[in-house]
Amino acid sequence: MQVNAKAGLDNSEIIENIRTRKRQLGKELIILTHHYQRNEIVDLGDFAGDSFELSKKAAADSDCRYIVFCGVHFMAESAAILAQPHQVVQLPDVSAGCWMAAMANATTVQAAWDGITGTCGADRIVPVVYMNSDAELKAFCGRHGGIVCTSSNAPKATRWAFENGEKVLFFPDQHLGRNTGHDLGLAPEDMIVWSPLKPLGGNDPAAVRRAKMILWDGHCQVHTHFTPGMIRKRRAEFPEAKIVVHPECTHEVVSLADACGSTSFMVKYVREAPAGSTIVIGTEINLVHRLALEFPDKNVTDLDHSLCSHMYKINPENLLWTLDNIGRVNVVTVAGQTKAEARLALDRMLAL
Repeated sequence: MQVNAKAGLDNSEIIENIRTRKRQLGKELIILTHHYQRNEIVDLGDFAGDSFELSKKAAADSDCRYIVFCGVHFMAESAAILAQPHQVVQLPDVSAGCWMAAMANATTVQAAWDGITGTCGADRIVPVVYMNSDAELKAFCGRHGGIVCTSSNAPKATRWAFENGEKVLFFPDQHLGRNTGHDLGLAPEDMIVWSPLKPLGGNDPAAVRRAKMILWDGHCQVHTHFTPGMIRKRRAEFPEAKIVVHPECTHEVVSLADACGSTSFMVKYVREAPAGSTIVIGTEINLVHRLALEFPDKNVTDLDHSLCSHMYKINPENLLWTLDNIGRVNVVTVAGQTKAEARLALDRMLAL
């Protein structure tokens, strides 16, 4: 557990010290802030956005030596995979993880792969891993001819997978997978859920052979918080509202919404909505609050309060501690072979 080198400072002094360190480091430092960070962290960052677009932006800047990612661990890993050799990636709190990413690991995914390929044959299935996963799972996809996807390009990546095989193993988020399969025209019976703690994922061999998409039994606690009842409640309160949700929500919620898309999609949706619009958003509460502040000419409100406690672990105090120990603490690295194989899967996505 880190200890702030400037203990005893109040929050305004901590923030001023952060700004001072940023001025001192100049172009050598980039602070990346995910959309779900609290406002004061976003205000201190250089760029805010989705995790992968942030990683690409920092890695492309040859002047940058230090990338401080205000997000969660898999995001910093993605930055480390893309980073240039002279760049160091740091995470202000290394305990900032992801519930969903933790629901799949190299051991359980390999066991699933062995069970599926033993039932169907290895040449028939292509793995698709969501960006919200650790580097070892991205590397697994790289080794097995698979691809990484984001919440915005999941249909395109999954369509690519079907062009290269008959079946898709989609992990770790079953809901993004199910919504993607629906968008591609698959019927509900074409998709099965793989529960890693059950023999053959809780399925019989015939179901595995018949399925077109095998969905990992994982989910995002922020987005599965939302229910159809919450949508009906907001419809009654705001009959004129447009309801926008994230594709990590259940299919029942997505089917009742007016629009569905990534965090960047939501930002764009609100920005382009006419003045006076009422927009109800089903995603992490910090982004909803920030959009309401940024677009006061529109009524932006939440579908319900849903906070990512892991994102909330990043605060001004541990950000300052990281900057005071730039390049030395909470460094996130990805081992050589894992990095190379993960990069293969990422490059397949980028080629789309």
